[in-house]
Amino acid sequence: MKLSIVIPVYNEEESLTQLHDEISEVAESNQYDVEIIFIDDGSKDRSWQVVKEISEKDSRVRGIKFRRNFGKAAALNAGFELARGEIVMTMDADLQDNPREIPAFLTQLHDEKLDVISGWKQIRHDPWHKVIPSRFFNAMVSYMTGVKLHDHNCGMKCYKREIFNEVVLYGELHRFVPVLASARGYRIGEKVVEHRPRQFGQSKYGFTRFVKGFLDLFTVWFLTGYSQRPQHLLGTIGLIAMTLGLVILTLLATLWIGSRALLPLGLYDNPIHIRDHFAAVEYSIAALLLGGQFISVGVIAELVVANRNRIAKAYSIEEQLNQNDKNQN
Repeated sequence: MKLSIVIPVYNEEESLTQLHDEISEVAESNQYDVEIIFIDDGSKDRSWQVVKEISEKDSRVRGIKFRRNFGKAAALNAGFELARGEIVMTMDADLQDNPREIPAFLTQLHDEKLDVISGWKQIRHDPWHKVIPSRFFNAMVSYMTGVKLHDHNCGMKCYKREIFNEVVLYGELHRFVPVLASARGYRIGEKVVEHRPRQFGQSKYGFTRFVKGFLDLFTVWFLTGYSQRPQHLLGTIGLIAMTLGLVILTLLATLWIGSRALLPLGLYDNPIHIRDHFAAVEYSIAALLLGGQFISVGVIAELVVANRNRIAKAYSIEEQLNQNDKNQN
């Protein structure tokens, strides 16, 4: 079994040699057939030069250099496409992930018959202003997606290679690979990992990471829940809006007609005027129009899904028997 280790790199020149040495030690002590793939995501330091130096000494090392910074998801996707191993590990290049965890990942993957294992940095060596928002974000992801993981952001994960025949990354969706894989029916697990303090450089993540993360969360929630049936969400919102607008307009019309019908009988002496309720009329009409737009967009989305499914399958097959086999009596 071949193991591919995919490592995105962005301005980590001081960490790469030590990281390679630690991975090599683990591979040699466990006799792993391993390839190490570094993806330089537009680094501005000597990271690529260090990768080239390492590859000249170790034929197991492969590398990709982007023309500019395209983001971690793009780097991982490039690494997954290049990987030749049956099992793919991902690690960060900052030495905060410990390569000595790799054997435990592989053992758990095999023993528990899992397809994905996500690391869990149970004890974190990060400042509180990163830890607290991260825990809140992880709890929200688990609640919205149903994939109960303590640390969706952990860079150390283990996958069966076949997953990436169906899960394609773009934008900032790299942290949601277990969620996307789970939506395709793959089995997900979790493992507590050591989180080492950063030795060199500084964190690449700031406040904007959490903003993007929450936006991506809603994208993933929609993709995993409604990508094959967008009208169920959009149409439901549209129907609710249209119903609300129609009910209010009907109520106003009934009151307007009723107040005038009862006026000659002396049962009502103050007829309703539309101008007195013009705001309600406006909001009701707006709700009707908005509901119609949601339903229209839902129809368009259904057409897109229908055409896309001519190419992309809407299901995932784990095993298939030979169709030529026949039961023998």
